[in-house]
Amino acid sequence: MTATIDQNLAPALRRRSPGRPLRQRIVPYLYVLPAALFVVLFLLYPMVLTAWRSLTRFDGISDPVYIGFENFRTLFQDPYFLLSLRNTVIWTVAAVVFPVTLGLVFALAFSRVRWGGFFKTVIYLPATISAAAAGILFSFVFNYDNGVLNMILRAIGLGDLASRWLFDVPTNTFAMIATYTWQQTGLNMMLFLVGLQGLPPEPIEAAKIEGCTGWGLVRRIILPMLMPYVVITTLLAIVNGFKVFDLIWVMTQGGPGRASETLAVTMYREGFILFNQGYSASIAVVISVVALAFSYFYLRSVLEQEARQ
Repeated sequence: MTATIDQNLAPALRRRSPGRPLRQRIVPYLYVLPAALFVVLFLLYPMVLTAWRSLTRFDGISDPVYIGFENFRTLFQDPYFLLSLRNTVIWTVAAVVFPVTLGLVFALAFSRVRWGGFFKTVIYLPATISAAAAGILFSFVFNYDNGVLNMILRAIGLGDLASRWLFDVPTNTFAMIATYTWQQTGLNMMLFLVGLQGLPPEPIEAAKIEGCTGWGLVRRIILPMLMPYVVITTLLAIVNGFKVFDLIWVMTQGGPGRASETLAVTMYREGFILFNQGYSASIAVVISVVALAFSYFYLRSVLEQEARQ
């Protein structure tokens, strides 16, 4: 009889709480809502606004005037933009060739040696400071009158090699690339160390038994297995090198003149110094499109790597 009463009450209880299943479906979305609002307000809305302003003539004060793709047509006729585009390509290539290559070399050299932990710590330490701080530090190193580098050159009798490192073109670009390499190499080394620790030991041990050691072991066994990490690190370096700004602004502000500007520096100068914000937005769109393209390949490489594990 108790079972009969329970069966009769069950429909009534369900009718008294019709909203309970709905609340259970809504609750998970409430947890996601703050992150979704953050993405919309601070990522999607600025992207849409920048894309719109790139189609206008806007000085940040008066109302924007729609001019279509005129800003983009002007871009590729502007000698300053073309110069900054060339400098950005140089920066991007240098960001791959030097920090990535040195990071790989250091990772292979210090992965299984005595005192390796100490050397890895020393190489990684520069990555813990900001690019702006690194720029300030090396501004003193490359100073012409009392910079550390010129003082050392004069002390050892090589004063003729002392140079205005941050004021001569293209020496200033090479000096900033050296600073960037010093700061980024440790981060790339850590990425490669993660990859080396995840390699299966069996193929390496089998190759050693067959007599493959040294550079032959690295070239034929380790590098092919490490290639997914090489691709990921390279793509990440390309994206970071393409949008470098703070180090350049701290060290030279794009000078002398505008000779060492990159796209990010030109975008900042046009938008916040010359107040050509519509034109600046068009440069931002170009940077974003290129960065998103490389980011797509980067994320695809990461997901493929996770799928293989």
